[in-house]
Amino acid sequence: MRAYKFCPHCKAALKRKKEDGIDRLVCSGCGWINYLNPVPAVACIVKDKDRILLVKRGVEPEKGKWSLPAGFMELGESPEEAVLRELKEEAGIDGKIKELIGVYAQPSKNYSTVLTVGYSVLTSGRDDDVVAGDDVTDAEFKEIEKAEDIPFVSHRRMLRDADALV
Repeated sequence: MRAYKFCPHCKAALKRKKEDGIDRLVCSGCGWINYLNPVPAVACIVKDKDRILLVKRGVEPEKGKWSLPAGFMELGESPEEAVLRELKEEAGIDGKIKELIGVYAQPSKNYSTVLTVGYSVLTSGRDDDVVAGDDVTDAEFKEIEKAEDIPFVSHRRMLRDADALV
């Protein structure tokens, strides 16, 4: 992430200062504080018997690897809306939230930290209904025996917490 040099509000120079016990960039003119926060994302586990819906990533990071349907939240969107949108965009199916599995922080090269909200989602979609869509090259229900097959730490933790492994 690119660091600010000048205030995005008043254009005055930013100075390093301790705020809330953390070294932050603070505007010397208007006092604006550059808070660096995690980027919110969502992911879902969709089961069909002993199989889990996985998508093959078409973009970096981890392009070409299988992961849970997932993506970033948009402004004005709830986590529940975001996860159902991502499911539709990536796998072409609609779903219904069953339960919150957990919230997971994961280090990221591009965003410092990604905060992933994970859900279990029910769907009537099956093999024939699943179609690869936005940002993925394939989508299908697959057996998964160990979480280490999935590249993202947050997804692996979700699978373990949901006891979703075969």
